[in-house]
Amino acid sequence: MEKFKFNKKTDKLFKAIISLKTVKEAESFFCDLCTIDEIREMSERWQIARMVNIGLPYREIAKKLGVSTTTVARVALWLNNGAGGYRLMLDRQNSHHNSSHAFKKS
Repeated sequence: MEKFKFNKKTDKLFKAIISLKTVKEAESFFCDLCTIDEIREMSERWQIARMVNIGLPYREIAKKLGVSTTTVARVALWLNNGAGGYRLMLDRQNSHHNSSHAFKKS
């Protein structure tokens, strides 16, 4: 199996994604870019990563989301041994969530 390599085309796509400013803009862009099933699968993987990150058991995650434990294990593998993208976003969201709480308490 050939290893995927990022290139100028993928860089242009990622630059377009990071230029999105609101959830509504992202929804519009991804609705045009992806199929509904692709969006559903990506959002499901993100939910799995978030649940694995907080330590929920794989079987519980699989049952709650209606996915196989193999799917949960695959996402967990990428979370713990992948390129670091899941971890980056989880840490960033946790940091943002914690700083939002700090502002609300003041």
